Amino acid sequence: MNKLLIRFLILFFILTNNVTAEENIMILKLKNGDLKIELFEDIAPNHVKRIKQLAKEGKYDGVVFHRVIDGFMAQTGDVKFGNSTSDDFNLKSAGMGGSELPDLKEEFSDLPHERGTLSMARSQDPNSANSQFFICFKEASFLDRQYTVFGKVIEGMEFVDKIKKGDENNNGSVSNPDKIISFK
Repeated sequence: MNKLLIRFLILFFILTNNVTAEENIMILKLKNGDLKIELFEDIAPNHVKRIKQLAKEGKYDGVVFHRVIDGFMAQTGDVKFGNSTSDDFNLKSAGMGGSELPDLKEEFSDLPHERGTLSMARSQDPNSANSQFFICFKEASFLDRQYTVFGKVIEGMEFVDKIKKGDENNNGSVSNPDKIISFK
C-alpha cells in the first residue's frame, strides 16, 4: 500500500510539474517562423502575468517591431500605437504607448541579458514598464539589474535574427517593420 501511495505521489508531482512548466511556455509567431519562449514566473511574477494577460486578449497580435538595432535588440509590444490592425496605429508614435493597464513596479533580478533574453522596455522611471518588451540579439550586460528580465527564447532564435533591422542613424526606427503574427 505504501509503495502504491508513493508511486501515486511521484506521478502526481511529475504531472503537475509539467502542467506548470507548460503554462510558462508561449509561442510567438513571426513571418519566418515560431519562437518558443519560456517565461520566468518565479523571477518576475507580475510582468509574466501582464504578458500572459495581454497575449490572451490578443493585444500583441499585429504589433510591429518598431525599434530594431542590429547586434543589440528587437523591441515590440506597443499595443496602443504599434498594433498594425488598430485604428490607433501610428508608426511614428510606436514606442510611446502601452496598454490601458497601470505601469508595473520593477522586478529586477540577477538574470543576465544574454542572447534570447526577453526583457521589459521602460522609460527613465524603473517602475514604468507596461506592455513593451525587447528580445536581445546578443549579450547586453550593461542592462543587467536595470530592466526586468521575464523570459527567454528557447527555440527559434534564427527567426529573431531575421527580423527587419532599423535605421542605425535613427535609434533603430524601422520603416515597413515586421510584426507579431500571434502570441499565445
